[in-house]
Amino acid sequence: MQAPRRTVLASGLAAAAALAAPAVLRAQPAKMRLSHQYPPAHHIARVLAAFAADVNAKQAGVEVEVFPAEQLARIAENFPGVARGAFEAAVATNFTWGNTIPEMSAPTIPFLFTELERIRKFPGSDAARFLDEATARRAVRSVGWLFTTRMSIFTSGRKPIITLADFQGLKIRGINPLIDTGLRAVGAAPAATPAPEVVGALQSGVLDAGLTDVSAAVSRRFYEVQRYGTVTPFFGVFTQVYVNPRFWDQLAPSARAALEASLRKAETEAIAATEATAAAAVGELRGKGMIIHEQTAEEQAAWKAAMQPPVIEAFRRAAPEGGPRILALLEALSA
Repeated sequence: MQAPRRTVLASGLAAAAALAAPAVLRAQPAKMRLSHQYPPAHHIARVLAAFAADVNAKQAGVEVEVFPAEQLARIAENFPGVARGAFEAAVATNFTWGNTIPEMSAPTIPFLFTELERIRKFPGSDAARFLDEATARRAVRSVGWLFTTRMSIFTSGRKPIITLADFQGLKIRGINPLIDTGLRAVGAAPAATPAPEVVGALQSGVLDAGLTDVSAAVSRRFYEVQRYGTVTPFFGVFTQVYVNPRFWDQLAPSARAALEASLRKAETEAIAATEATAAAAVGELRGKGMIIHEQTAEEQAAWKAAMQPPVIEAFRRAAPEGGPRILALLEALSA
């Protein structure tokens, strides 16, 4: 039986009206605002921007908006902001968790976890899952690990830092209590300084020496205030991506799957970007006028012998329960 003409017309008009309805009346994609501290030129900032573009191109019911250079929140505000739902996501370098999750600092023990083949195996490993679980106990959810550096640079304006004697009395940027323990063991005086404030502290004389990722020395323009740099595989750093659990759990499965796939892609891209950027950074710093010394194996051995034992001892005290476990899991990631 053929439907009456009036019914057919009414149905057609209704469908047309639905298609023409303003976008605000249709289902809107979920918003994931991601806060981070890196300047736009930093290689991890570029990886995060590419991650957002990859997710957004999928039109899978979620849109990512990235806020670099502390535009949305300062570093110290990221964790509480995500935990209470003020915004949906942020990043943290593993060592910035400090005493909140002391096991996070294991990769930053001097010369412990800097071999590239071991680093490649970290995302998705038992070691990463162990730290994911530790993060979940702090009211946020870990969803990705972006390899950020294994090459550090010790900078100075007066003389190069090459031998252990060069650390004596040096006011140097501190990273976290563990690394600071190693620096104190060789006579330095570390002072905790957030990454965005280091160049200003060096310029004003608050600090005598800097310590940062070799790529960050380029993007943060260390060459404008420092003359010397010693490049060394001092420690490993990952940038952890974490989200508000309620936001994550309320996403449609397709949206969550799109984010997870793009995060896995970003983890792979971060390794290539970090290695390429670090290799180029040494040449860029030289081109900007810095005198760069690339540490020899003998110099690395001397620094390791002086700094690693007291740092491991301090790490075991700071993380008496989980510390031995994460050290064993990292050791299991053989090169």
